[in-house]
Amino acid sequence: MNKKKVKFGILVFIVVSILLLSLVANVFLAPNVFTKGNEDVYLLVYENTTFDELVDQLTEKTRVKKINTFKQTARAMKFTNVKSGRYKIVNSMNNITVVRMLRNGNQTPVQLTFNNIRTKEQLASRLSQQLMPDSTEILLLLNDTAFLSKYGVNPYTSVSLFLPNTYEMFWNVKAERIFERMHREYEKFWNDERKQKAAAIPLSQDQVSTLASIVDSESNVVSEKPIIAGLYLNRLKKNMPLQADPTVIFAVGDFSIRRVLHEHLRIESPYNTYRNTGLPPGPIRIPTLSGLDAVLNFDKNDYIFMCAKETLNGEHNFAATWAEHRINAAKYQKALNERGIR
Repeated sequence: MNKKKVKFGILVFIVVSILLLSLVANVFLAPNVFTKGNEDVYLLVYENTTFDELVDQLTEKTRVKKINTFKQTARAMKFTNVKSGRYKIVNSMNNITVVRMLRNGNQTPVQLTFNNIRTKEQLASRLSQQLMPDSTEILLLLNDTAFLSKYGVNPYTSVSLFLPNTYEMFWNVKAERIFERMHREYEKFWNDERKQKAAAIPLSQDQVSTLASIVDSESNVVSEKPIIAGLYLNRLKKNMPLQADPTVIFAVGDFSIRRVLHEHLRIESPYNTYRNTGLPPGPIRIPTLSGLDAVLNFDKNDYIFMCAKETLNGEHNFAATWAEHRINAAKYQKALNERGIR
């Protein structure tokens, strides 16, 4: 009789254990969070987000089969402190995996990119689209003289810290930390060899960035950039105005301008290189790496003038004399007129 009771007890224990394991598997281990399409989903969790707000975002962006089991898993795993971050949700995740990721703050880094940036406002907007800090916060730092001084830049030159590339960074990075990271990358770029080349020109690092921004604005043809850099350095050495149309467009603030007119040239601005000699006070766009190296490795030529080719294919004609330049300019103006470009 005792043996029967023991066997029965063992049987009951096994059945109960199986049922409990089945319940645990169903609640904790079964796939429960699914993406609505084929692409991965990212939860963007801001600071001070509550658990309920997190659940709302999860159910909005994904398809949760049983939301109650997710909440049960969160309670069982003592998930109460929601950490800000960017979290990747892949298809068919179970509750334990999702809760552990969110509880531990296991973010998926952002591959931060930015290029073709003309203004500080554009830069702040582009960064805020990829990272948690908002554009206003970033823009304030780009214009904060005291904050920028620790990095050796000022509100005119602050964009020179941001070298176009791809950077792995956590989404919830503080705005100040973005500048720290960019400064580290800036210091890596400005190695001893590049510093020596800049000093030999001679230009400061900020001046190299400013001239590179003009060179980049003049041409997308990489092979032309050292030639253009050499031309503008010739003008600087002769104390001639650079007369760079992109600087006037930047001063006007209308980047749709395709043809710089006399009315544009009259604008009062330190960026108007028709009215002022020397370089403008800072870059007119974030310079590319090829633009920076084009200045540092400028072509030693005797060119003083440049004009877009009449083919309007982005290339330029260069000239050492005013007579040669007038011929090139006439061809270009004729091409514009024929196409009705004003």
